[in-house]
Amino acid sequence: MTYILWTLPAVAVIAAIASGRLGTLAASLLGLSAALLVALTTAPLDFRGPDALISLARGAWIGWIVVPYILGGLLFWQMAIRPGNAAMPVGSTLPDARARRRLLFTACFLIGPFAESATGFGVGIIGTMMLVRRLDVAPIPLLAFSLLSQTMILWGGMGSGAIVAAAFARTDPTTLAVHASFFLVAFNVLWLPLYWRMADKAGITGSWGERVGEAAWLGASLAAVIAATALLGPETAMLAAYGPMIVLRYLADERPNRRALSLAVRRMAPFALLIGGLIVTRLVPPLAHFLEATGRMQPFPGAPAWSPLFHAGTWLVVGAILTGLVRRHVSAFPAEISVAWKTGRLAVLTIVTFSMMAEVLSGSGIAKGLAAGMFGALDRWAIVATPLISAVFGSLANSGNAANGLFMASQVSLATEAGLNIAAVIALQHAAALSLNIVSPVRMSIVCGLAGTPGREREAYRVILLFALVVVAVLIVASSMIATHVL
Repeated sequence: MTYILWTLPAVAVIAAIASGRLGTLAASLLGLSAALLVALTTAPLDFRGPDALISLARGAWIGWIVVPYILGGLLFWQMAIRPGNAAMPVGSTLPDARARRRLLFTACFLIGPFAESATGFGVGIIGTMMLVRRLDVAPIPLLAFSLLSQTMILWGGMGSGAIVAAAFARTDPTTLAVHASFFLVAFNVLWLPLYWRMADKAGITGSWGERVGEAAWLGASLAAVIAATALLGPETAMLAAYGPMIVLRYLADERPNRRALSLAVRRMAPFALLIGGLIVTRLVPPLAHFLEATGRMQPFPGAPAWSPLFHAGTWLVVGAILTGLVRRHVSAFPAEISVAWKTGRLAVLTIVTFSMMAEVLSGSGIAKGLAAGMFGALDRWAIVATPLISAVFGSLANSGNAANGLFMASQVSLATEAGLNIAAVIALQHAAALSLNIVSPVRMSIVCGLAGTPGREREAYRVILLFALVVVAVLIVASSMIATHVL
């Protein structure tokens, strides 16, 4: 009976979201209330009012750390794309089938993920759809191609999800992101043939030479972002890796003349300067130490610290302000700030709420108690079931933070109890929490709304289903390998 009570917070959240009657924020508040009630009455540890307040404060702090990424990223993106409403350099003509094929790949696997990394919230869908529309594909393929912008969601929103997940797991964000990135490599390697099949069906065909080239570009991009993650951390890795890749792809595909190149440079200048500045702040040790130490705050041991001058979110805001000043769009600031808040407020409030809920479940010992119960019932094979549940819940909630808030602490405890590779389990949990966001009902609704095809979600799901099945297969294989100590 006690174990049933301990699962009530998670069950309440999942049931509320699955019912469609409550949004993610309302469901998270319901889950937080249930977590507090259960923790204060049935927790395995002596958990009282003062302990609850500390857990809530700690959770709010963890949630706050990623707020500047979210709002700063949205504001910077909006200010940077204002001139011509296009941030990425693309050619104005498509002379042949080869050019069409190359634009499609660039939009789906480079520009869309790049846009998503700077902002999150499915913004990459907008950039991808804007480009794919030029190919005059049918509505359903347009929806499916636009969703491929979400394939690199591990680095979405300036890696904010990895930072929150690492806080829940009490580990280092860079280590977690590097380990989780190998699951993303497996997803992308298996997704690429599905993309080829989908492109052929949409009438955008390519030779095997083109396919080999696309595989090489994807492989190089994945290698670059993993290396950048290890070197710079998850915040700036995607921008630092994919920014140059997009420039190289543009030069190789378009071979622009001087006028076109000058226009592209002006459009991309805010991104280039921001990326360059962030890299300098990470790679120049004296500067990095100074920025990190100045104003550093860490009110809770083991929780992320906040250094206002080192935080990438601060530089996103600074970049947005400078871009507005240089391009003389100062008058647009009030409206753009309002748009950024309206777009990001739900995510901000939800992340904070789920973070508080996660800390209550962890601090009260409930997460550890549930893990011990699962281990007693299923032995080490419990590790196979939880990632699948996390993936489904992350998709329903449109948030890896929600799934990690519910399951990360239990997964860590389960791995400890079963003697499994803890780093691998943490990476698996985080990858699982993000993995099905490509078929999230919220993102599906966004893409159908942008395409002007409301009500056609079912057809889009039918096309993108194989991508979801690949995720499930990888999660089952990987979790089985962890359970048998292969990983």
